[in-house]
This record gives sequence, structure tokens and C-alpha cells, in this order.
Amino acid sequence: MFNDLFSKETLSEAWRIIEAEFPTAIWETVYVTVLATAFSILIGLPLGVLLVVGEKNGILPLPSWLLHTLNVVINLLRSVPFLILMILVFPLTRLIVGTVVGTTASIVPLVIAAFPFVARLTESSLREVSPNTVEMAQSMGASPIQIIVKVMIPESVPSLISNATIAITTILGYSAMSGIIGGGGLGKIAINYGYYRYKYLIMIAAVILLIILVQIFQSVGTRLAAKADKRIKKKSI
Repeated sequence: MFNDLFSKETLSEAWRIIEAEFPTAIWETVYVTVLATAFSILIGLPLGVLLVVGEKNGILPLPSWLLHTLNVVINLLRSVPFLILMILVFPLTRLIVGTVVGTTASIVPLVIAAFPFVARLTESSLREVSPNTVEMAQSMGASPIQIIVKVMIPESVPSLISNATIAITTILGYSAMSGIIGGGGLGKIAINYGYYRYKYLIMIAAVILLIILVQIFQSVGTRLAAKADKRIKKKSI
């Protein structure tokens, strides 16, 4: 099977495919990952905030049934494997996008799979904020919204950025799996050429590029989190 993997003909054919299809595939992967992450944060961040401030002893208590419902929905969505979730949300994807196949269509299941994850990461970040800081803001007469916007979120920015980095790399991995149902990007190339046509060099190249993208996102996120961390700045001073 691998006898002619690095033969001249195989290398030449692989290079032609890489030149012709990989630039578009890389763009599609980045496009889907960034958009899906943005929508996931847009939905997951407020939910994560509600999970913390809406507790019984929180600054903005919610009805217990509502908080319980939010937790159950988030846990259920996180429990469903992504491949199964993609199929389950076909009707919603068709309703929103008009089709269940293609690069844009894959954003819908990616968001649905990722926003519960983002909500839990946000919850974890906000719980790291010192209760003393919140109590101080309350004693100064700050409203719950002011505490959330001006105290809790700013104080947890480094952790939020770190967790957003985890989310975007996770979504990048999910985007590769979306190639199974016709989603675009490097995942589609890896499946179409590596699995269906046994062109393993193409699959290896796609995997290497996915790893590089993960490393880029991880490095950028780590640097941004370090710059936002006040403790590191104080130590440097």
C-alpha cells in the first residue's frame, strides 16, 4: 500500500493537488473556524455569565428552574458526539442556510456544538474572580450589570482569552470532521483524497497544515493572554 508513497509520479500528482486545492481549503478552514468561534462566543459568553451570577448566592439570582434548565441543555449538547450532532441539526441548518452541504452550512452545527463548551469555559473563568473584588464593588453601590461588565469580565480577561484559544482549536478540529458531510476545508480534502482515493500524501499534508493552524492560533492566544494579565505586568515592573 505504501510502496509507491514517495514515488516520483505520486509526489508530482500530490504537488499538483496541493497547488490547485490547498489555498482555497486553508481559507475555508480559517473562515469557518473564526466565524463559528465568534458566534459561539456571542452565545456562550452570556450563558456562562448567567451560570455564575444567576446562582442562589449570586449577584443576579435567577429562578432555580431556569438555571437548572440552562445547565441541563448545556450538558446535553456537550454530551452528543459532534458527528451525530451534525446530522441531528440538519433541519435547523437547512432552515438557516438553505442547504446542509457546503462550507457555510457547516458553521451551524459547529456553533451548536461549541457554544455550550464556551459557556462552561466562561463559567470557569468567572469563578476565578476573587469574591472580595465583587463584594467591594457591591459595597460601593455598583449595580449587577456594572459588576459584570466593569469588574467580573475585565478581571477574568486573561483566563477568558486562554479559554477562547482552547475553544478555537477545538472548533478547528470539529471543522475537519465536517468534511464527512460535505463541509469544505482541509478536512474535506483529507477525507476525499486520503480516505476515498487512498492518496495518503494529500491526507498527511492536510493534517500537517491543520497542526500548523492549531499552533498559530495557540501561540496568538497565549501571547494575548499574557499581555492582558496584570500580574505578569506587575512582575515585569
